[in-house]
Amino acid sequence: MRFPPSFLDEIRDRVPISEVIGRRVTFDRKKSQPGRGDFWACCPFHGEKTPSFHCEDRKGRYHCFGCGVSGDHFRFLTELEGLAFPEAVERLAAEAGLQMPERDPQAEAREARRGTLVEALAEAASFFSQQLHEADGAKARAYLRDRGMTPRTQSLFGLGFAPNSRNRLKEHLATKGFGREEIEGAGLVVHGEGIAVSYDRFRDRIMFPIHDVNERVVAFGGRAMAADAQAKYLNSPETDVFHKGDMLFNLARARRAAREAGTVILVEGYMDVIMLAQAGFAHAVAPLGTAMTERQLDLLWRAASEPILCFDGDAAGLKAANRAAELALPALKPGRSLRFALLPEGKDPDDLVRDGGPEGFAAVLSAARPLADLVFMRETQGGNFDTPERRAELEHRLKGLYRTIGDEAVRRHYLDDLSVRLSSFFGTGTSTGRTQRDGWQGKGNARGGYGRRDGKPGRGHQPGRAAISDRLARSRLASPAGGSAPSLREIAIVVGFVNHPLLMEEEFEVFAGLELAKGDLSRLRSAVLDAHATNPPRDRDELLVELRRHGAEALFVAFEAKLKAVRLWPVLAEAAFEDAREALRQMLHLQHRFLALKRELQHAEEMFGREPTEAAYAHVMEIKSEIERVDGTEALIDGFGLLSGRPMKAI
Repeated sequence: MRFPPSFLDEIRDRVPISEVIGRRVTFDRKKSQPGRGDFWACCPFHGEKTPSFHCEDRKGRYHCFGCGVSGDHFRFLTELEGLAFPEAVERLAAEAGLQMPERDPQAEAREARRGTLVEALAEAASFFSQQLHEADGAKARAYLRDRGMTPRTQSLFGLGFAPNSRNRLKEHLATKGFGREEIEGAGLVVHGEGIAVSYDRFRDRIMFPIHDVNERVVAFGGRAMAADAQAKYLNSPETDVFHKGDMLFNLARARRAAREAGTVILVEGYMDVIMLAQAGFAHAVAPLGTAMTERQLDLLWRAASEPILCFDGDAAGLKAANRAAELALPALKPGRSLRFALLPEGKDPDDLVRDGGPEGFAAVLSAARPLADLVFMRETQGGNFDTPERRAELEHRLKGLYRTIGDEAVRRHYLDDLSVRLSSFFGTGTSTGRTQRDGWQGKGNARGGYGRRDGKPGRGHQPGRAAISDRLARSRLASPAGGSAPSLREIAIVVGFVNHPLLMEEEFEVFAGLELAKGDLSRLRSAVLDAHATNPPRDRDELLVELRRHGAEALFVAFEAKLKAVRLWPVLAEAAFEDAREALRQMLHLQHRFLALKRELQHAEEMFGREPTEAAYAHVMEIKSEIERVDGTEALIDGFGLLSGRPMKAI
């Protein structure tokens, strides 16, 4: 039975290849990166002791660098499990929740027709490309040159020009053997009731070919050269091969570049994508003239676990960002989130690159805010929360939004994060909820005062670069990462995992990804990872034997002595397992939050240094307030005995 390619593609899209392969292999925890859909294992096709078999969810492919086998979902089942191809398709279709197609001569004919449409579109792309370099394309070439686009970039993206004629393209395609049905079906001409003779859809426009994930031309976007054109940009209509809500411009190239960049960027239009690629940001994509759809969001997540959505900083851009946030919330999962970067008002990515070089746009990306920040700022900005009822309404509204999150674990963490934010925002948690937050419009503080609605700082603030608080600088558990010595919190995390090795089964990925500066603590962590990878210890004593074998036991003893000196008993060997688990989880959470805030503060202060505006100052103060709140949790860590009802005991 012949299966339509579109049906097989749908199966590949719905079923991650790691799920298919993961039933037959054990993925290596050190080399694999589940958040990126990147997995390594020992090859199931030949015997080996080190993992050289690689599969990647984004590509839906596997490859062994040892024996050379490669393929997709179906080939894995046919070659490893001996299934016939139809059997493999049937099994995976059931997993994907798809009905097996009946043999349908009409469907096969439609599939063949789609192939013909793609051929017509490819020929049209060739025609447009040639016209760009003819005499008729001189004005278009001049426009692209003035925009700073190089001939190499034009060629890379296959740009072309549609001459100002009603039938040049139609006649060209006819000479190549394409009939009326193919030309009309590909959306290349305007036809229908009331139109006696069809005519070219694109006229006097710079042409942007739109490719599918298989890099086939399936549609076009055209930018008008005439200033009085009814539509500045015109896209192909919906066809059998083009559904604009299911596609992203430049996705095929961008998802390859996203692996190296670690993310994918969504911008507004074709020119933004192309000029960013020319500036070195090859991992940018754009929607096709529509608001973001669920399918487009899924495509972004298949390219990267945390895409950056880049919107204009005006009201329309904020509206689009908020719409995307609401669309994303129900679909959030571990390893699937978003960040948002707002452009300076009146600027697009092309402007930033031309004015400030690649660094100008990179600075905007580096200041991108998490999804949780965007939602919280939207709900609080400009609001007045000076009564318990108004504060309760805000809490109710935010909790309602977060309860739409489908994944239980992510939903729980968002609600936990909300509790912390509200406590700090209303000033009801610790002494850190002071008037430092006044710089944000309409935000509350511990005394019930509110910032000025003109956006200027409240009383007691003078614009200027504020130093990190003395309290933070003195903190024993919050010393900056990457300093000359590790913080006490970092030491406690590593030592805690040594003293309680069973926790490694629950938090291996977190421990392996812990950001540590180069030095003795990093070497100890590496020795612990090596011990678990080569001969997983059953208890602390076995792990210490392995550390001795790796030459790291003395490092552990020295670091543990520091913790004993300050009586951090929850991470020592004598602590109950549940106490150790709770302590380490809270320390890991604090460490992750602290490092994220430090990076965010650095970017915010750099932006303030470049543009010392009141809004930039308010942003710095907002982050500093959050850092003080995290630092204020030090007392909780120092008194972990209170968590389990046990008093602090001497060592």
